[in-house]
Amino acid sequence: LAPWVPVVGLEIHAQISSNSKLFSGSQVQFAAPPNSLVSFFDASLPGTLPVLNRRCVEAAVMTGLALNCRINKKSLFDRKHYFYADLPAGYQITQQRVPIAVNGSLSYSLCIDNKMSQMVTKTVRIKQIQLEQDSGKSLHDDTRSQTLVDLNRAGVGLMEVVMEPDMCCGEEAAAAVRELQLILQTLGSSQAVMAEGQLRVDANVSVHHPGEPYGVRTEVKNINSIRFLAKAVDYEIQRQIEELENGGTILNETRAFDSKLGCTVPMRDKEGKQDYRFMPEPNLPPLILYDAKSLPANINHQQVVNIDWIHERLPDLPSVKRAKLVERYGILPEHSFTLLNEDGLTEFFENVVKQTQMKPKKVIGWILNDLLSYLKQHSLRVKESPVSSCLLADLLNLLEKKEISSTAAKQVFAELWKGERKTPLEIVKEKKLEVIQDQKELELICQAVIDGQENEVIVMVLG
Repeated sequence: LAPWVPVVGLEIHAQISSNSKLFSGSQVQFAAPPNSLVSFFDASLPGTLPVLNRRCVEAAVMTGLALNCRINKKSLFDRKHYFYADLPAGYQITQQRVPIAVNGSLSYSLCIDNKMSQMVTKTVRIKQIQLEQDSGKSLHDDTRSQTLVDLNRAGVGLMEVVMEPDMCCGEEAAAAVRELQLILQTLGSSQAVMAEGQLRVDANVSVHHPGEPYGVRTEVKNINSIRFLAKAVDYEIQRQIEELENGGTILNETRAFDSKLGCTVPMRDKEGKQDYRFMPEPNLPPLILYDAKSLPANINHQQVVNIDWIHERLPDLPSVKRAKLVERYGILPEHSFTLLNEDGLTEFFENVVKQTQMKPKKVIGWILNDLLSYLKQHSLRVKESPVSSCLLADLLNLLEKKEISSTAAKQVFAELWKGERKTPLEIVKEKKLEVIQDQKELELICQAVIDGQENEVIVMVLG
C-alpha cells in the first residue's frame, strides 16, 4: 500500500504590541491584577461603542507587507457569535468576509537529518491576516467548583495569521512558526512571547494516500511552545495513521496537546458545525487604507494609514540580516541562523568582533561552542551572561597575541563565568597561565622538574 501523506496547516494568533486594546483605551499589560484593565466597552456595558486603534492597524499592515501579502485597501469587520463566560458581548469582532491582508508567503529553513550543514528552504503560503479581539480568561477553581473570569485580556488586539496546508511534519511547522516569530519581533508588531500567550498556535492535521482527496482533519488548539508544536503535530500524524491502519475512522474534532503525557487528547467534536451567525459589525465602518497614489491631497496624515509610508520604513527582515552576516563576516549560513535564533546573540557577536583582532570565523566558534553551551547549561538568556562581550573580546585578544594557549583560554573563560569581576589578564596572572616565550626560563623549569624527580629519571634512563 502507498505510504501516508500528512498535511499540516496552521492558524496563529499573535498579540499585537500596543499600549491599548483594539477597540478601547484600556491598557494592555501581562499579569496585571485581575479585572484591573477593563473599560466599559470591554465589559460590554449597553450603549458602549468600539473605536479602532490605529497602532493595531499599522502593525497588521506592516506584518502583511513583511509576509508578501496583498494589503486590502478596504477591509470589513464582522461579528462572530459564540457564548462563553469570558466573552461578555456574546460575540467577537473579527474580519471574516474581507480581511486586512491576503495571499502572502513565508520562507523558512530547516536542517536535513539534524545536520546544521545541510539546510533546505521551504515556503508556506499565507492565506490571510485578520484583525480581531482576544477573549478574556476563565480560571477554573476545581476545589470550590467555580469559574472565575478575568477580563484584562478581553478586547486585546490580535492578528490571526492563517497558513495554507503546505507542511507535512512537526519540524516544518515549528520552523515556520519560529521564522514568523522572528519576523514579528523584528518588526515590533508583536513581542510574540509564547510563554505569555502572545503567540498561540492551532494546528490542523490530516493524512491521506497519494492521489486521494485530503483526509478528515483534526485541530490541535492553543499550543504554547514551538517544541510542543513539533511534538503535537508528529504525535497527531502518527495517531491518525495507526487509527486508519487498524480500520478506525478519524473524527473531525478539536484536540488539546498534553505536554506532560506527550500526546493529544479530545476536547470537543466538530460534527455539529458551530453556527457563528456571522454578521457585519454595525458599529464600525469599512477600514479604508491608502497608498501614495490614492492619498487625497487635503487629508490629515494623522487620520489615515498610508501603506507605502509603512513599506518604506520596514526594517531588515531576518532572511536579509542572515545574508548580511554571512557576507560581512564570512561565517557559514547555518551559523547565521543560530545567531539570529538566540535573542541578543547577533549583537553580542558583533560587539566582540568590533573589540578584537581575531577573525570573525574564529570568534563565531567561541560564541557558539563556549558561550552558547554555557548559557544553555545554566538556562540563561544572552543578556544574562556573566561574561560580557567586552570580557570575551579581551580574552580572545590575549589568545590572538599568543600570550595564552587555547587550553588556557578555556580555563580563563570558566573562571570569567563565575562572575567575580576579574579581567582575563588578572586571571591569567593569578593562575600563571601565560605562554612562556623565553627559552632560558623554559630550560630552568624543565631542569627543576627533572631535579625534583631524580628517582623516576634514573628508572627511565636505565629502563
